[in-house]
Amino acid sequence: MKKNIKLLLLVSLTFMAACNNDDNNNTPEEVPVVPGSAVFTKYIALGDSFAAGYSDNALFKKGQENSYPNILAQQFVAAGGGAFTQPLMNDNIGGLLLGGNVIAGTRLYFIGKTQTPTNVVGKPTTEVTAHLTGTFNNLGVPGAKSYHLLVPNYGSAAGIMAGTANPYFVRFASSPSTTVLADALAQDPTFFSLFIGGNDVLLYATSGGTGKDQTGNPNPATYGTSDITDPAVFASVYSNLVTALTAKGAKGVVANLPYITALPHFTTIPYNPLTAKTIGKDDAVVGLANIKALNAQLYGPLKQVLTALNAGDRINLLSETGTSPLLIKDESLTNLAAQLTAAFTPTLGAQNAAFYGAVFGQARQAKATDLILLPTKQDIGLPPTAANSGIGIAPPAPLNAFGISYPLQDKHVLIPTEIAEIKKATDAYNATIEAVAKEKGLAFVDTRATLTQLASGGIRFGNFTMSSSFATGGAFSLDGVHPSARGYGLIANIFVDAINAKYGSTLRHVDLGVYPIQYPETIQ
Repeated sequence: MKKNIKLLLLVSLTFMAACNNDDNNNTPEEVPVVPGSAVFTKYIALGDSFAAGYSDNALFKKGQENSYPNILAQQFVAAGGGAFTQPLMNDNIGGLLLGGNVIAGTRLYFIGKTQTPTNVVGKPTTEVTAHLTGTFNNLGVPGAKSYHLLVPNYGSAAGIMAGTANPYFVRFASSPSTTVLADALAQDPTFFSLFIGGNDVLLYATSGGTGKDQTGNPNPATYGTSDITDPAVFASVYSNLVTALTAKGAKGVVANLPYITALPHFTTIPYNPLTAKTIGKDDAVVGLANIKALNAQLYGPLKQVLTALNAGDRINLLSETGTSPLLIKDESLTNLAAQLTAAFTPTLGAQNAAFYGAVFGQARQAKATDLILLPTKQDIGLPPTAANSGIGIAPPAPLNAFGISYPLQDKHVLIPTEIAEIKKATDAYNATIEAVAKEKGLAFVDTRATLTQLASGGIRFGNFTMSSSFATGGAFSLDGVHPSARGYGLIANIFVDAINAKYGSTLRHVDLGVYPIQYPETIQ
């Protein structure tokens, strides 16, 4: 019996040893990094603030070093990639000087336990007119729209104040009259990345929709800064860009555009933060006594008159126990100023009634379909001034609390009609980008799908989950629009995936855990 036990034990140990040897033999070897059919010798990146590495509402050295093009370039080295130069800022506080005057502020950081985004103290040291010499691989230009990459004199200091030139490009353009595309082509790139078009809708969105949808207008020279670019203009510009970049056989990667209304800049502030007492961290506490007074003196009378005008759904009484929506102006509504003036004249007198009509003619309470812009938080409850009231005067108390007794204005909110305009334009741009990518045989990155993932459950890596939650989600910086360093690492990784899939490369991902989600006040 003992002999049989020993025999079984020997067989068992032999079997275990064999399994261990098999495991060792089957362990996959590290795949060598190869370029596939791509050539990374001369990599050029074109784009806007995302390509530049803009973060926390500023451009600064560390942010540039953590830009997705710079991260990509580091991954390209193992596959034959060459040097990658960037037009670095002078410091890590951010901001710009023009003739010694500050024209762009310093970066944001979280101050103390209040966790309030605050500008880094100090004066910028990067002077626009101190021109950088040499050529640069990263041609990302903060603020650039698609058509700006083709505009001559976009790098001319003389055009900065007139708005025809970009101060960031002025710093490093090869000549005042050149174009961004010309500076890219002059370097004979073998590989390029193109991520452009965000600002063609973003500036409209961050202005609260104060610009104009220029669909149907083929002349960008007539556009305002906050206007939406005509999709036909975008299509022509984009096709010309890619045709020029691929004319000598260069390969590349292009990216579509996310729905920018899913960025934390537009999703962080609730539409209904008004409360009688503190319930959550984002509450705007009005106070029970004030709510009762507002219902009696403002919301009640407005509700009564609007109901008589078949518009009673615009206003409801404020809740004394739960949350209530902000008061906003909706310029898409029929203006009932004249009717309100007539209805209130017998009780308020002609002058006060006219004031009510002017202020509340297009007022309503916000709904879940409205998007309150991140900077609006600091205006809720503050008294409007003559400059920002929308009627040219500072309203008197008690009708002088933004979002509570005075409607938030167009710049504070994106309403459904504006959101629809943004989506329509984005869809058109993305159709162009994908079609051109297929036509030219380029790698294609779906950033829209990535942002959707971040906004609905997040993206997991290791023991971490990245999401689009403001400040805590890890993907976006404190301006709520631009990625954090870790967010730029994620962008680099999805670019790597697209490049590998298209060209048979074996580029490696970067470890997202080594990139911070927030920069400290002082960056070493």
